[in-house]
Amino acid sequence: MPGIDECLLEVMRLPGARGAAVVDWTSGLALGTIGESPNGDHEATAAETAEVARMAAEQPVFAQARTLSHDTAAAANAPAVEDVIVTTAPGYHILRFVETAFDSSVFLHLWLDRSEGNLALARIKLGEIAQRLVLA
Repeated sequence: MPGIDECLLEVMRLPGARGAAVVDWTSGLALGTIGESPNGDHEATAAETAEVARMAAEQPVFAQARTLSHDTAAAANAPAVEDVIVTTAPGYHILRFVETAFDSSVFLHLWLDRSEGNLALARIKLGEIAQRLVLA
């Protein structure tokens, strides 16, 4: 099972990937980074994206989606928010929450070039990578 560095390398193989990070959204700290950063500073980007992740993860309206599932046993264990997508003129920012054995306060952030990337493919692949990520 791949760790942070291996997962980030895999993320950067996606078409249009400009930069990526594994971030703890409770502290805003980057646990690992690769490639470019939208503002030139990976730590500042981690803190800023952590704010977005925290806002989405803590909103009761998104937690309600869990109660609408027909499979209540599976819904109880599923995260309320899978990912957050922010669209800008030059690109996409995908924040994919990572399920962990402990507090699940980690997400993958992918900065994807809009003209070279495929948002649907990136979202699917990021989900697969997040499932395999091992945090030790």
